[in-house]
Amino acid sequence: MVFIDALRQRWQQHDTLVCVGLDPEPAKFPAQLHGRPDAVFEFCRAIIDATADLACSFKPQIAHFAALRADDALERLIAHIHAQHPGIPVILDAKRGDIGSTAQHYVSEAFDRYAADAVTLNPYLGRDSVQPFLDRADKGVILLCHTSNPGAADLQDLDVGGKPLYQHVAQIIARDWNTHGNCALVTGATWPEQLAEVRSLVGDLPLLVPGIGAQGGDVEAVMRNGRTADGNGLMISSSRAILYAGQGEDFAEAARKAALELRDSINRYRKH
Repeated sequence: MVFIDALRQRWQQHDTLVCVGLDPEPAKFPAQLHGRPDAVFEFCRAIIDATADLACSFKPQIAHFAALRADDALERLIAHIHAQHPGIPVILDAKRGDIGSTAQHYVSEAFDRYAADAVTLNPYLGRDSVQPFLDRADKGVILLCHTSNPGAADLQDLDVGGKPLYQHVAQIIARDWNTHGNCALVTGATWPEQLAEVRSLVGDLPLLVPGIGAQGGDVEAVMRNGRTADGNGLMISSSRAILYAGQGEDFAEAARKAALELRDSINRYRKH
């Protein structure tokens, strides 16, 4: 199943817009995992299994694994999701962006090595830097538009011909790059007005929305400004608030409770 279809199925049939981020930090793992050689895999697998029925997608952050020399764990985790929880798309949060043969290698990294269903990309090198990803019509291409960090406005809000740069990015991607219908945009929950502007420009294009939870984004504002007319269209990402909701032996159950609370909070605003 192609990424966009799998995502829509999770929205509609499983009634969830929650994207569970996988950002392992061993210092925050529960005591029973400290010192275990495969702790990264064991921790993330427990989170995945506890939250799978509540997730529209999983989003492992590649830097968290690479810095820990846990690339193998990331491969095995994505394979575990596909085998044990089929139909849940996996977004490799890599924010790649390069040209020529290098871009082709990044395509192979994301989709062949890791078997991800989608990948996050930086569009600022232009269309040729993302074309090899766009050509994989079955895979999702999720491009940075207006990010959740405080410094987003430094460049993304610059006036370009009478409107901010992020609006140009949104329009170009929705109008010109989405020929296979496999594009989505990253728009931060911490900037609700900009989120509304992006939604108005791109129609029903899916939006990946980080910034809920630890970064302080507001669920009601995200839903009011970002949802589509049918109450879908969003992948609302939470990482730390779910992953580290508990520190004891019941850490996976605590993560499930946090994911359930987020799903229910989102769903209260989906049809309003």
